[in-house]
Amino acid sequence: MEEKLIASLMGLGAFASYFGAAVVLLALFALAYAKVTPYREINLIANGNVAAASSYSGAILGFTIPLASAVSHSVGLLDMILWGIVALLVQLAAFSVIRMIFPSIVQDIPNNQVSKGIFLGVISLAIGIINAACMTY
Repeated sequence: MEEKLIASLMGLGAFASYFGAAVVLLALFALAYAKVTPYREINLIANGNVAAASSYSGAILGFTIPLASAVSHSVGLLDMILWGIVALLVQLAAFSVIRMIFPSIVQDIPNNQVSKGIFLGVISLAIGIINAACMTY
């Protein structure tokens, strides 16, 4: 029994490395996304803006899903970090494309147009799911 427990805990270092790197990548994404949007999501969310909460939540989930895929399918920590950066760039590009298609979205989100916030969040989530699937080789 003790041998099994010790063998099980041998992976704790790898878990900590991957988990720590993933949390750092998530924080980097959250900051980068907040920088590319011309409105301040956190302030809007703190003031009850449902559109901002919907779009930002979708973007975070849209990044986290491919990040989880990168963790699951990577051959090493550096590989996971590189694919995490790819996921980050894909999500930022998705926002840029949506902004080109719907230029008013940068005013609509701060004005709490919930339909636009949900739409942006769902597009981010859909792109994240496709991104994750593409990372499975």
